[in-house]
Amino acid sequence: MNNLFQNIAIENVLQFKMRGRVAYQGIVTSNNAIKLSFSKPYNDPSGKGYQRPINKKRTQDFAKYLSTGEDSLFTPILLNAGGHWEFQCYDKSRPNVGRLICKKQASLMDGQHRLGGIELYTKTTNSMLNVPFLAFHWLDEDEEIKFFDIINTKAKGIGTSLSRFLKRESDNLSWIATQLIIDPNSPLYNKGTLIGKRTKEKHITLQNVYNFLLLLIKNTKIAELPKEKILNITLTYFNCIKELLPVEWSDYKQYRLTHIVCLNAFAIAGNKIIPSNYNFVSNQLNIKEINKRMSSIKIFDWSSEGTLKYLKGASGSKLLADDIIASVEK
Repeated sequence: MNNLFQNIAIENVLQFKMRGRVAYQGIVTSNNAIKLSFSKPYNDPSGKGYQRPINKKRTQDFAKYLSTGEDSLFTPILLNAGGHWEFQCYDKSRPNVGRLICKKQASLMDGQHRLGGIELYTKTTNSMLNVPFLAFHWLDEDEEIKFFDIINTKAKGIGTSLSRFLKRESDNLSWIATQLIIDPNSPLYNKGTLIGKRTKEKHITLQNVYNFLLLLIKNTKIAELPKEKILNITLTYFNCIKELLPVEWSDYKQYRLTHIVCLNAFAIAGNKIIPSNYNFVSNQLNIKEINKRMSSIKIFDWSSEGTLKYLKGASGSKLLADDIIASVEK
């Protein structure tokens, strides 16, 4: 199953030990990376398989990522050579650098979607990539399965909020969302967290802000404005809500005003209210009219034990938004 048609030699490999295990680190061409590795499916007859079926979308997404150019960096694939690779040092004075002779395929422990994306990309573009790898000389099958389990269950992703923060210079909406949390003049300044970790004081994540910004500007001419203008409009709109209901805005426990379902509702309502009160010739928002119209939200019972107590999810936000729009239009 894991035989190679012929031996594959990899040059300039570093040999080292990790927790007593011999390992190799180096770079191999994409063609050889595909040839010298194989995956053990979870339903392998041996009972020692563990890999999930390939997700075609993930491989396609990775191939698309590679097509973005030189910025598309990626981490090494992780292999278990199973004792079938031979290391030959170039010079006895430097025994850790040399040539690796691959006599059989290695088990791919981590990176099957990366490798699948690399294969798709190189075939589509008729190109070749250098693929970094880290290979253990030998792990038994139980160690291999345990290692795979640790990689895929113990490691924790950075989360969507931190991801938005990291993209703030390249994505306008991520930049606006970040500013709404870090700007002292923002009504979310003491309520938002950039990294997604909620506390009693900071219960609104950067991803929450990003989501309601999408609702606020979706399918409107406002979305075509510069990011600074959109930020200013958003600040004005939500500061208006805060100033109309300062007690309700400040008390998350007793009132639902700043709960995500209600913030999304205000964003959906703002999607209708803001464009009708914005002069696209002078690029000015009619603040006086917005304040006048939004004053109708005072009639709602925003208390946590009131009529909005069981409001949840996207459907709840839509229902509340309809009520807000109706009250504003009156």
